[in-house]
Amino acid sequence: MYTYLYSLRQSWAVVPKVLKRTIPDVFLYFTELFNCCALNICVCVCVCLELCGAFVVAFGEFQMVHSRFASLVTTFWPIYPANTLVVTGTIVTCVCFLGVLGSMKENRCMIITFFLTLFILILVELAMALVFLVYSREVTRFTFMYFQCCGVHGESDWLGKVPISCCVEDPCDGCLFLLKDWFSRNYLSTGAGVITMFIIQLVCICVTFPLFCHISRRGLGYQ
Repeated sequence: MYTYLYSLRQSWAVVPKVLKRTIPDVFLYFTELFNCCALNICVCVCVCLELCGAFVVAFGEFQMVHSRFASLVTTFWPIYPANTLVVTGTIVTCVCFLGVLGSMKENRCMIITFFLTLFILILVELAMALVFLVYSREVTRFTFMYFQCCGVHGESDWLGKVPISCCVEDPCDGCLFLLKDWFSRNYLSTGAGVITMFIIQLVCICVTFPLFCHISRRGLGYQ
């Protein structure tokens, strides 16, 4: 081990003085370039998230207006899902505006607030996904009512004990083929939207923290 370290020291001693001065300068140059790119990426990502938040608000308002989507309300929701979308979209829009302002002004307090708030929003999104998993029975009942279907292949799956959510008066088909058709028509757009939103948030978190460290090293403090 000592022999290896000694050989490295001897090799570094052979390096010309010009390169010794150049290597730190190159490293500093790439560091500043990364910090500049991180600043620009953070601003662009925040703007994209702000537009996504505005779209979520508009979609929530659309749900409030159309009674067909108002039927999404189920017993396990303490508030209307449309209201949830409006509130979530408003929070995302305001938080992203804070991120844009903090990045452009290089304000450490705004950036760390944006980072923590965005991290909390991701946790809330994961919690909402877990809620849908826990209340899978209510989601199934909503599926019956929304698609006007019953069971997997039909009401015969319930062996005479048909739930109220199924269409009892008018016989209907099973939900299997209806759900397959719906997913085939909406899977790409829905999946792409969810994955894109998550990737944007993740990239924003990964870029914000190095930007915060860079501003702290420059000694800007909480200006």
